[in-house]
Amino acid sequence: MPFTDRSGVTICYETYGDPDDVPLMLICGLGMQLVRWDDELLAGLTDRGFFVIAHDNRDIGLSESFAHVEVDVVAAVMAAMEGAAVEAPYLLSDMAADAVAVLDDLGIERVHVVGTSMGGMIGQAMAIEHGDRVASLTSIMSTTGDPDVGQPKPEVLAALLPSGAEDRDAIIEATVETFRAIGSPDHFDEELTRAAAARAYDRAHDPTAQSRQLVATIASGSRSAALRGVSVPTLVVHGDADPLIDVSGGRRTAEVIPGAELLVVEGMGHDIPRVFQPRIIEAVLALVSRAESASVAS
Repeated sequence: MPFTDRSGVTICYETYGDPDDVPLMLICGLGMQLVRWDDELLAGLTDRGFFVIAHDNRDIGLSESFAHVEVDVVAAVMAAMEGAAVEAPYLLSDMAADAVAVLDDLGIERVHVVGTSMGGMIGQAMAIEHGDRVASLTSIMSTTGDPDVGQPKPEVLAALLPSGAEDRDAIIEATVETFRAIGSPDHFDEELTRAAAARAYDRAHDPTAQSRQLVATIASGSRSAALRGVSVPTLVVHGDADPLIDVSGGRRTAEVIPGAELLVVEGMGHDIPRVFQPRIIEAVLALVSRAESASVAS
């Protein structure tokens, strides 16, 4: 897999499909490695004419680790609730710069961005801070950082924190149970989830990385005001059964980005089961088509 350090941090990335096709960047969510992207989703995108780029966000997978930095998630949450500054080893803005560095390494000027969960937040930061590099934005199961929307249900709060499991089998089992709790209620695929968890564990495992990324999202605060100035064609996708980031987060995102389209998927939780992938791919394709047409017209 190729690496780049153009942002000052080493980032691992991978590409799929024909480099002459329309470039589309997938941005992972909290604690997720690029190998967690479902093969069918990747195939569905490349089959529809996309050159897909995926990377490990900083501090996860094979990208540069910040394991030497200790964070306190509870203290970060309390500080944010009190309106105080939250100290973090990096911010979503830094992660957005990492994504742009990958584009620079590939020689790609503009890309269609699809981000899930924290990846959606990173995509939003790209649209705010690097709008000339973003051809379109699809923000999936994400939110704006406003404290009054997109909050998790109390029963799934543990999904944001390390499981405490120590050996390989226990960690994989804990990951499966986490995704069972936050995933689409009627479409959870245990076999696929277990295989993906094992693949990620065997590639790179850091039990503390997710906490550092979580503190980065908290410290980054609200993007609503800045998102009102975004002119990038945008699609917001959210499941109405998402217990980790409530659908209100997606609704707010669509409200504040001018002209954004909102697609609420009935029965979808905090995942993208294969049953929903064709519909989402078609929605992304329609957005890209509109964005490309508008670009040519201008």
